[in-house]
Amino acid sequence: MSTSYDNVSADLVWELTRSQNAFLVKRTQAGGVQFSSDPFNLTNKHSRKYAGFVNDTAIGVTAAPEDSGIIVKTKNPENINKPAEAINATTFKTTYPIRKTYTKIVDETTKKGYRSDLRAEAVARASAIKFSQRSKKDLPAKKPRGSKKAEKNQEQ
Repeated sequence: MSTSYDNVSADLVWELTRSQNAFLVKRTQAGGVQFSSDPFNLTNKHSRKYAGFVNDTAIGVTAAPEDSGIIVKTKNPENINKPAEAINATTFKTTYPIRKTYTKIVDETTKKGYRSDLRAEAVARASAIKFSQRSKKDLPAKKPRGSKKAEKNQEQ
């Protein structure tokens, strides 16, 4: 849901929907903190800056299905009334180098003049997703230490 009318500002939409919307997650613990489950919210904080459903230009970084990479989605403000063309998606496979992935994300956000304020958040989100997709190494077998090692040597 984005502002599709010229006479309705994104600020007005935020003021009307900030206390109740489908993406709002309220917690009574920790002082009543509020989060957002919006797919275009990079930090999951419930705030005007990161609210993707309000802004005409928003960035979303998500994991690809089956941990096969990273998907970077951007909203196209020119096609706001055409849902099929409103979102551009770029997929970076797991085999793609991570530094090149970061560079491409920075290119899409900062160098094209598209929400440069979200550059660091987008790269941090991509880094966290990439880290979670990394295969885990097996732990080495524990070596006996101290008196257990001495007992084992005496048995031999």
